[in-house]
Amino acid sequence: MAFRDLREFIAKLEEIGELQRITAPVSAELEIAEITDRVCKGPAGQNKALLFENVKGSSMPVLTNALGSGRRMALALGVDNLDELAANLGSLLKPELPKGLGQMMNRAGDYWDALRSIGLGPAIVKKAPVQEIVLLGADADLNRLPILQCWPQDGGRFLTMTTIISRDPVKGIRNVGMYRCQVYDSHTLGMHWQLHKGGAEHERKAQQAGVDRIPVAISLGGDPAVMWSGSAPLPPDIDEFLLAGWLRGKPVELVRCVTQPLEAPAEAEIVIEGYVDPAEKRPEGPFGDHTGYYTPVDSYPVLHVTAITMRRQPIYPATVVGLPPMEDYWMGKATERLFLPLMRLFLSEIVDVNMPAEGVFHNLILVSIRKRFPGHARKVINGLWGLGLMMLTKCIVIVDEAVNVQNVSEAMFHALNNVDWSRDIIVQEGPVDALDHASYRFALGGKIGIDATRKWASEGYTREWPELVAMSEPIKQQVSERWREYGFAAEAAPANSAGPGSRSLLSRPAAVVRRLARRGNN
Repeated sequence: MAFRDLREFIAKLEEIGELQRITAPVSAELEIAEITDRVCKGPAGQNKALLFENVKGSSMPVLTNALGSGRRMALALGVDNLDELAANLGSLLKPELPKGLGQMMNRAGDYWDALRSIGLGPAIVKKAPVQEIVLLGADADLNRLPILQCWPQDGGRFLTMTTIISRDPVKGIRNVGMYRCQVYDSHTLGMHWQLHKGGAEHERKAQQAGVDRIPVAISLGGDPAVMWSGSAPLPPDIDEFLLAGWLRGKPVELVRCVTQPLEAPAEAEIVIEGYVDPAEKRPEGPFGDHTGYYTPVDSYPVLHVTAITMRRQPIYPATVVGLPPMEDYWMGKATERLFLPLMRLFLSEIVDVNMPAEGVFHNLILVSIRKRFPGHARKVINGLWGLGLMMLTKCIVIVDEAVNVQNVSEAMFHALNNVDWSRDIIVQEGPVDALDHASYRFALGGKIGIDATRKWASEGYTREWPELVAMSEPIKQQVSERWREYGFAAEAAPANSAGPGSRSLLSRPAAVVRRLARRGNN
């Protein structure tokens, strides 16, 4: 289902028991963040969206953790579970495999053309709830908003759950991103668009073209699918609102901004309009980031506010990031599921991928593949490093197709057992995330690819690959049938489990184990 706005989403969350209203007075300085952090990391029954209705110094309620579970993230994107995203997107792709790079590129283009052809591009409206109140000049004061300071050493208050809209100064193509913005004063913000992101590319093009102002609109709130779309790592020059329209099943409605030549979501709660001078930079940070560390101070562009428009009684949305797992993990999990079919479009041997919370997106990806030839894992490793923002991944681990990569314990059991560290790794230098503090140079560092598949004779493995330990099916069935007779109250977990997941390879039928063992000795 598509939600018209954030209010509809909040109402649905409350209806299904996924919203906690907090009426006690709270401070936007650290207190809301601490409450949110505890809820994110607490028991599953406590992990709810939080609506703070009594924020000190502000009449606006603050919403946090709205997308902070698999259930809420799926609801926001109109599916029952996040795996449906891959299935739905996969249905748009042709079943036959492309032959050659040319056909692959054509197939990717066909996908986006399909979205345009079914009328899901944005629609312009003349009147919008987000422009019920229009503040200009001195009245466009950022202090009207209950902007959070999340961590003690943060450089100040930051906008976090943003939908930031700009246009390519040469092509005029819209980009939608999610970047944090530090409050400098009542009318200026630090614009933290990182080196590899669309906004930063607009800045570079503006400098080359001699453009002295980049119009920007910062949307807060709206349909949660629209809010999430800014975080999606789409190919260059693809409008994120097109993706949001497909997820919603109907176009995103936009309204023209009042002071900038841009359009913003009509159903947003708040829109901050302004411009960035590409020649102007100021120190930004520190900021307690999703890496779990403070991002140090660095120079970023400055946004000058020209207007703030809002609903009559707006709700201020925010997200808190820090040591995982937090809300951004589930936003990233939605991205992982949605983009799995696009990875398969170029690397059809991929069975599944997992970007676990411990890897904070760019540090680790676990990949299962259908191995078909010698060196296949290395082909996939290099293919992923050449695929868009996957270039930033510091560690790629490749395992066999039957390994459940969604179970990190299982995946690491196989990875650590199957690797000869002197032969089965690729270490190279390349682009890394701008937030990566471990690299000795900014945005450039070492990466590792690990081939944790079963090794074949054709790959130089001259020994016999061992079989996994597994009980015979008749005995397993016999023990299951007699379990209560032994004096146990309930059925136990399958024996020989490699971890807490429900689909451990080691507990699968012996026929699967034998098949993989035979393949290992090819």
